[in-house]
Amino acid sequence: QVQLVESGGGLVQPGGSLSLSCVATGSIYSIVAMGWYRQAPGKQRELVATVNSGHATDYADSVRGRFTISRDNAQNTVYLQMDSLKPEDTAIYYCNSRGYSGGTWPPEVYDAWGQGTQVTVSS
Repeated sequence: QVQLVESGGGLVQPGGSLSLSCVATGSIYSIVAMGWYRQAPGKQRELVATVNSGHATDYADSVRGRFTISRDNAQNTVYLQMDSLKPEDTAIYYCNSRGYSGGTWPPEVYDAWGQGTQVTVSS
């Protein structure tokens, strides 16, 4: 079973910066992609950014140029650097990881989510 542990988040003023990190633990054979999603009150969960094992990235239009996702494959960790934050970035941010879990053969596909971390942008 794969678990995701998130850290970071909090309260920041508009224009400020925050960083999030997420480490995947457990029986992992390989990680295909890691990413961040967010859900604001009354809205559906949406993609923020993803990065695959080859470090190719994808961003939501709303955050492109302000957020940077990166990944440490050796540490099974994904980071999200958030700059120039806006009030509309306020949401619960969830880490996601997809890949293959170990412990069995053949490896099984997994799709894991973190518990979420609150990001609030307000003056």
